[in-house]
Amino acid sequence: MTSRETDPKEIQTLQREILRLKEEKNAVILAHNYQVPEVQEVADFVGDSLYLSRKAKESDASLIVFCGVHFMAETAAILAPDKKVLIPDVEAGCSLADSITADDLRHWKQQYPDAVVVAYVNTTAEVKAESDYCCTSSNAVKVVESIPEDREILFLPDVFLGAYVAKVTGRKIHIWPGECHVHAQIRLEDIDRLRTQYPDAEFLIHPECGCSTSCMYYAADGILDRSKTFILSTGGMVRRSKESPAQEFIVATETGLIYRLKKENPQKDFIPANPEAICEFMKKITLEKVYRSLRDEVFEVRVPEEIAKRARQAIERMVAIG
Repeated sequence: MTSRETDPKEIQTLQREILRLKEEKNAVILAHNYQVPEVQEVADFVGDSLYLSRKAKESDASLIVFCGVHFMAETAAILAPDKKVLIPDVEAGCSLADSITADDLRHWKQQYPDAVVVAYVNTTAEVKAESDYCCTSSNAVKVVESIPEDREILFLPDVFLGAYVAKVTGRKIHIWPGECHVHAQIRLEDIDRLRTQYPDAEFLIHPECGCSTSCMYYAADGILDRSKTFILSTGGMVRRSKESPAQEFIVATETGLIYRLKKENPQKDFIPANPEAICEFMKKITLEKVYRSLRDEVFEVRVPEEIAKRARQAIERMVAIG
């Protein structure tokens, strides 16, 4: 964040200008749950990847400013080809998406020619174009369960989400060994320490986390209280925190989500499983960059139509499954 944005008056000025430009240009701002608070505040919609994908497709706006990482803006451009999609910083990438290329996937498919390919949404458009289905953390289990049981599945690129889905569904799944560098650092020892420190807290655990599979086994063995352990997408965490009678929650995901959780549940306490779980790519999007993006209409995200057409089928299957 720039020094300008730390001044509350400057923040308010930028936010007013963004709201003015948004109306003037018939724009919609989509922000992921991991965005910095002041960016979340100017967004029309804040949510997880699946929710934002739907909003991009449904929007009547002619301009979409996507406050997230690059693959998310690509997904919006694929689903809304008649709209101009902008990302405020072209350097907002993703270590998980970078863990597999389209060439990697083509070579992997050659080893399993009859397998169905399920690609997590945290992938490039080129990888999605080589896939049969996309999924998010909130619907990965549903997507896999929709595939005939006699079909082998290639799941990519997140090893922890893949292991979670394989365990829940009992399906034979070949898993690509990729990981999100932020979620991978949330380990079982963090959960062990916090369950002792906060015995009444619920655990909200993202399935990308390095502790997710172990926590499933912990819950099954009674080491973790099943009634207090939830493996959820960020959208699922938002819903659970509202519905639950609990007053304390251990949140095992990128720390940006905690702002929204506290805002929507001011009477409850949210403790990060690892306070260092911060995605530097998500944090590249600042309020000043959002303003510049709207003002100058930069930086446009385009996907070649040949790739978009093939990727769109996999993404729309994901959206349809819900």
